This record gives sequence, structure tokens and C-alpha cells, in this order.
Amino acid sequence: MAKPRLEKLTLDKDLDKLSLAEEASHHVRRKLSAPGLALLFLMLSMGFAAYYFTGAAGTTVVVTAAAVAAYMAMNIGANDVTNNVGAAVGAKAMTMATALGIAAVFEIAGALIAGRKVTLTIEAGIVDGGLVDPQALVWVMMAALISSATWINIATYSRAPVSTTHSIIGGIVGAGMTAAGLSSVKWWALAGITASWSISPLLGGAIAAIFLAFLKEFIIYRQDKIEAARRWMPIVLGVTAGTFTAYVAVFALVHVAVMSLSTGLLIGLFAGIVCYASSKPWIHRQSEGLDNRNQSLRKLFRLPLIFSAALLSFAHGANDVSNAIGPLSAIVSAVNGAVPAESARAPFWVLLIGALGISLGLLLYGPLLIRVVGEEITRLNPMRAFCVALATAVTVLLASALGLPISSTHTAVGAVFGVGFFREWYTRHSVRRREYVRHKTGHIDFMEKAEANFAEVRRRRLVRRSHFLTIVAAWVITLPVSALLSAFVYLILASLFL
Repeated sequence: MAKPRLEKLTLDKDLDKLSLAEEASHHVRRKLSAPGLALLFLMLSMGFAAYYFTGAAGTTVVVTAAAVAAYMAMNIGANDVTNNVGAAVGAKAMTMATALGIAAVFEIAGALIAGRKVTLTIEAGIVDGGLVDPQALVWVMMAALISSATWINIATYSRAPVSTTHSIIGGIVGAGMTAAGLSSVKWWALAGITASWSISPLLGGAIAAIFLAFLKEFIIYRQDKIEAARRWMPIVLGVTAGTFTAYVAVFALVHVAVMSLSTGLLIGLFAGIVCYASSKPWIHRQSEGLDNRNQSLRKLFRLPLIFSAALLSFAHGANDVSNAIGPLSAIVSAVNGAVPAESARAPFWVLLIGALGISLGLLLYGPLLIRVVGEEITRLNPMRAFCVALATAVTVLLASALGLPISSTHTAVGAVFGVGFFREWYTRHSVRRREYVRHKTGHIDFMEKAEANFAEVRRRRLVRRSHFLTIVAAWVITLPVSALLSAFVYLILASLFL
């Protein structure tokens, strides 16, 4: 009777080993799928370039540049996706899969619809193309792409959201100075970009804190939250619709039609009025039967937050696709014997590489930084995340009116920090919050708990300082590191091909 028992034990062990082998195989396939898809996209990008440049001079250079630009685009998608959907995911307004899907679709739409014209800053606004030999300019842009993509890859792996615009500009500056000297760099433009290091996060954080203070004072800490929401939310949604409409009109559609800030604001005002009028009955219907608690308010803010994330993704695709395709377009122009200029328009196949690359990068590698910004810096709910999204759009519009160059990445992350630091301050100092808690818990219980927990409240930190220091350090070193790395790469390329 013992023999069958031994055979059964042996069979169980063999089945366990087989199960472990299958799990290991599945894990390896999952780990290799992302690099495999990325490599396939690089090969397809090279195929696009080869098809459009077959038989032309400089085909090899353009094909190589297309692969590097595709790599850059994927890195932009992986790092910059946090600007658009990180707060919404952290607030649990949407799942990670939904966020990635929305971001991918609207990034492609923004890039293809409104990203056709290459921005002056990337292609011709940092280094004077007239002072650089066209053949050398090709390798300046190639070095800039390689160095900036490498740095963004390192930053993403280190869980640090950085400005992809600062990275590519640093790469162009480093290689440009190495190729043609200090005089080739437009230092006034660089000075404005450097100033945005501090302007962007401070403005974003301050505006997000103001919005959150408004919500807390007029909706969250009112005795009848639902009635307060019915009164104020249509106004909030009207302001949101107007802001995002103006944001898209002035910035996302700048490559389709040049629109003044005043015209964009008028269009935004009209959209805001329409949204206010239409949202009042919608808010009333949605709030019927809801309990008088914060969880009910979060449900009301979920749909507007998803809508704002989609619009931010569209605007990002329209604007930041130039960080990948700007240098590639400059290389194409130089190979054809032209000097990059403000009026240059990227070929459609170049634009397609940028659009698909950004979307593929965010799908494959975006979740890492989405979790950092949305979940690990400070706790977000739909109301706080809504403040982050609205502050990002308002800050960009305000900076434009003041003539200040800013980074959308710095703005969005700064808004998250602003929300967290404001919550710390508000928890300690808000009179309305203390009155609200006293009313809910009873005067005696409240006073006893306040005395017992006073020291704990003073020590309470709602922002993780380790993330704050890491991200700020990455911001500060992005441009100089990209510049130094680009100069080194250019020296290698020049020694091989010039």
C-alpha cells in the first residue's frame, strides 16, 4: 500500500515543479514583452524613414535619427504621463488601465491634430542654425536626442518626474556650444528657461492650494455639504471648462492657427458660461439621494476629473511631441540643405513617430511615475486631484499672460506638493475645520481629543519629504547633465563622422 502513496507524492512534486516553471516562464515573458515591443517600434520607425528617404542622400543618417527620436518619444511618454493622469489615478477616479488608455488616445489625437508645426524653441530657438555648419548641425541634434533620451530614461528609472523640455534644450545647448562655440547659443532664451525652474512649481503649488482652500471653506467643511455642492460646483465646473478651453485654444491648437491670449480667453469665457448653465441641473440630479459626507462629494468630482485628464493629455500631445520630433525635423531639414526655421513643418511620418512613441512609452512604462506622483507624494482624492489638474492649466495660461516660460511637469508636480503642504497647514490652523469637528464630535470630546493629540498633529506630515528632495534635485540637474552628456556624445560622433 505504500508504493502508490510514494508515486502520488512524486507526482505532486513533479506537478509543483511544472507549475513553478510555468510561473517563471510567464514572469520572464511579461518582463521581456515591454522591451520587445519597444524594439519593434524602433524598427518600424526606421522603416518609415527608409521608405520616405530611399535613394536620397543622407538616408542612413535620417533612419538612425528616426530610431533615436522614437526612443526619445517613448521616454517622454513614460515620464510626462504623470502630468496628465497621475493625480486622477492617485485619487482613484479611474483605474491605471483606464488612465493609460485615455492618455494614449488623447496624446495621439493632440499630436496628430495640433502638433504639426515644429516649435521654434526646439528646432531653431536655442542654437542659431546659421552659425553651425549644416553637416555639424545634424550631429548636434543627434547628440541632443541621444543625451536627453538617456537622461530621461535614467530619471524615470529613478522615479523622478523631470522636464523633458529642459532635457532636450540642455542637450541642444551642450552639443551646440561644442560644435560652434558660446556665440551659437541664444542665451536670453536659455535664461528664461532657467528661471522657470522656480516659477513653475511655485505658481502651480500656490494656485492648487488656493483652489483647495476654496473647496474646503465653501463645500467640504459646511454642515450641509450637498447643498453647498449644488450652489458652488456649477461655478467650479464653469471655471474649469473655461480654463481648459482657453488652454487648448491658445496652446494645443497653436500649430493649427495662431490665436491671441485675449481671443482664447473670450472663447474660454463662452465655454465656461455654457458649462455653468448646463451643469446646474446635472449636479442636482447627481446629488439626489447622496449622504451628507465627503465620499458623496468625491463621486461628484470624479467625472470632471476624468474630463480634465483627457484635455491635459490632448494638450500635452500637441505641445511636447516637438521635444522628440523637433531635432529629427531639424536633421531632415539639414540633410535636405535647409536651415531650421520658425516656419518649418514636420513631415507627417516624423509626426507619426512622435505621436505613437509617446503613447507607447506611457502604456509600457508610465505606471511607475504615475504611482509616484499620484500616490506616494501625498494622499489625493478626486477633489484634491481636481485642484491639481485645474491649477496646471491655470498656471500655464497665467504664465503666458506674464510672458514667463514654464514647465508643465514642474507645474503639475508642484501643484501636488502645494496640495500636500496646504493640507498640513490647514490641519493645524483652520478655524472652520476646528468648528466643524467640534460640531460633529461634541464640544467636550473635541477639546479632550485636541489636547491629547496636539503634539501628534504638530508632527503630522502629509507630504513625503524624501520624494520632495529627490524630485527637486532631479529638476535642478536636468539641464546641465543633459548639456554635459550631449557635449560628450557630440565629440564622439564628430570624431567618427566629421
